[in-house]
Amino acid sequence: MGLVTTKEMFKKAYEGGYAVGAFNVNNMEIIQGIVDASLRANSPVILQVSSGARKYANPIYLRKLVEAAVEYTASVGKDIPIVLHLDHGDSFELCRDCIDSGFTSVMIDGSKFSFEENIRITKQVVDYAHPRGVVVEAELGKLAGIEDDVKVDNDDALFTDPMEAKEFVERTGCDSLAIAIGTSHGAFKFKGEPKLRYDILEKITNLLPGFPLVLHGASSVPQEFVEMCNKYGGNIPGAKGVPEEMLREAAKYGVCKINIDSDIRLAMTSYVRKCFTETPEVFDPRTYLGKARDAVSEMVEHKIVNVLGCSNKI
Repeated sequence: MGLVTTKEMFKKAYEGGYAVGAFNVNNMEIIQGIVDASLRANSPVILQVSSGARKYANPIYLRKLVEAAVEYTASVGKDIPIVLHLDHGDSFELCRDCIDSGFTSVMIDGSKFSFEENIRITKQVVDYAHPRGVVVEAELGKLAGIEDDVKVDNDDALFTDPMEAKEFVERTGCDSLAIAIGTSHGAFKFKGEPKLRYDILEKITNLLPGFPLVLHGASSVPQEFVEMCNKYGGNIPGAKGVPEEMLREAAKYGVCKINIDSDIRLAMTSYVRKCFTETPEVFDPRTYLGKARDAVSEMVEHKIVNVLGCSNKI
């Protein structure tokens, strides 16, 4: 099948009332864990590469690892749809480079700019991407928190205005839109009771019927991973994510893509720490990274099946 875009994937998700998982990848073990989970769940998947991941692992290595995942799924007789997506592209030049190198989807994040400048740069990316068969995700509204090179203080976070969302989509021609309804980047999302603005989400859905929406900063931060990490030498007290039932509810309002990143990092870190503590004699990376890969795979399968409702959707 090869790499695909999100067009058909999101159409099915919107009509079916479920969301496709978008998982950030940084190395081979994370990609293997995600793809193995997608194979078991018979689910489409979006593999995301951030600018930080590109700096860490090198764009060529990451792209070839994703291509290897596509080849592997075909070799086992399960051609699952896989999207290679740029997460939080911060410039036209970065988006162009990813488009030219084989990405099937790019995100241009102009949310830090004024409304008009966000429209201008998004349309610039759309005009370059569409003739080349690549889809574009944009963002309107600012999410608090930190993720790779994205950092927004709580005081600067803004909910997406529904009327602006409609105008933005109509003027840019983007294929999907990431909106701000109360999620945030990182593992520390809520100090009090978790709350998402479903009223805003519903208004946007009504104004843009059939149009795919995206939630960033939607990791659930499973407490078993937080406790495990702290138990084996970590120091991340008070980490709290978006309750999984809230994410499932969002899929009923046109959210077709949900980004999950911190949960993967927590799962990997927790199991590496556990392995080092319980078996200090271990020095082979295959041992501790293998356990971490299995933990990622189990967690991703749970998200696909029980949270996103995306299993058996190929």
